[in-house]
Amino acid sequence: MENPVLLSSTVELAKQNLKDSKPTQNSNHQHIHWAPLGVPLERRLQMLTMIIWNLMIPICLGIFIYAACFPTLWPLLIAYVTFIYLDKVPERGGRRFAWMRNLGFWRYFTGYFPAKLVKEHELDPSKNYVFGYHPHGIISMGALSNFATEATGFSKTFPGIVPSLLTLSSNFRIPIYRDIIMGLGIASVSRKSCEYILSSGAGRSIVIVIGGAAESLAARPGINDLVLKRRLGFVRIAIKQQARLVPVFSFGENDLYDQLDNAKGSPVWKFQKKMQALLGFTLPLFHARGVFNYDTGLMPFRHPIVTVVGKPIDVPKLEEGQIEPTQEQLEAVQKEYIDELLEIYNKYKDVYAKDRKRDLCLID
Repeated sequence: MENPVLLSSTVELAKQNLKDSKPTQNSNHQHIHWAPLGVPLERRLQMLTMIIWNLMIPICLGIFIYAACFPTLWPLLIAYVTFIYLDKVPERGGRRFAWMRNLGFWRYFTGYFPAKLVKEHELDPSKNYVFGYHPHGIISMGALSNFATEATGFSKTFPGIVPSLLTLSSNFRIPIYRDIIMGLGIASVSRKSCEYILSSGAGRSIVIVIGGAAESLAARPGINDLVLKRRLGFVRIAIKQQARLVPVFSFGENDLYDQLDNAKGSPVWKFQKKMQALLGFTLPLFHARGVFNYDTGLMPFRHPIVTVVGKPIDVPKLEEGQIEPTQEQLEAVQKEYIDELLEIYNKYKDVYAKDRKRDLCLID
């Protein structure tokens, strides 16, 4: 366990990032602050990796469409599309490759913010775990940095634990992109996928971004509004699979982007909720900084992300003949989970969330 006073040095080291990336509240937003020409090469490479990742889906689709322009490649493309349709690996933990998780690319990617992993408690590698990640943010950059790459040292910090970050099944229908994220150990968030991974051996664990699309609509700098009150599915899976629950809170996740005002009941909010109902995901109308300026664009602000992994919570065993946990069991475990999550937040908020506008709030 690390001392919060000592850990505060992370924030001090990142002050330069905040100075030259995120305008203050009193800034004149009509004036664009351009990046200087003499930016160090390290920071240029960090920006390059962020651009590549943010454009990864268009790049992959572009390569696939370009390949389709050549008739000689059609048999190969037809075979690949058929393979995508029949492939069940996204439901079975993905095709994880250690070399992909250890690529130097990710060192620059996580250094952009920078991202850091903090351990609160040892995890027994003979057990299985369900990590609940909060908050969702706009794109969950902290979850990607800490659980889908080794840039912040997850395997060294928690030896023997093999995490699979989970995402929507629709992502595995995108050519090429699907193979990249599976190589990072990312898998489908379906119930079948969760059960398969948790039953596939000691140490196998899943990481679920609990708040989902609904929470992303509330993601704004200085605010941590969580959608958690009615989320019991992850608790049910943990009890049925006898996996311990681990709350995870990422300070700084919501500070990476701002978004267009979408107050409940507004036309923007109604459009976003309708999109969520139809497609299973929604699109926050976000904005942050640009590649060459600090005021407008779609690149995230350079703000530290500190991901704190909390104490594991034991779940009750099902009685003989009991197939599903009772409502009382679900609510009791959820309460314990929320209490531990709040303990993490309250312990570190004055270290990593000094610029917060208000404290963590459960909005739904």
